[in-house]
Amino acid sequence: MSALSLRIPGSIHYKIKEIAKKDHVSINQFINSAVAEKIAAFKTEEDLVARAKNGSRSKFFNVLKKVRDVKPSD
Repeated sequence: MSALSLRIPGSIHYKIKEIAKKDHVSINQFINSAVAEKIAAFKTEEDLVARAKNGSRSKFFNVLKKVRDVKPSD
């Protein structure tokens, strides 16, 4: 594990401390979780862009043609 010195504005530090306390976790755990969520969001975006490059508009419309045109049941 690595140590990281981080400079953040006092107002943000206060909010982190407040939220971490409400969530019953340490400030360190809160920041680790927040950073992990941000990394996951970027990774998801990268994966979606990569999958979109393999997509085919014509294949998409061919699949849609197979869907029956009926009203949904109540």
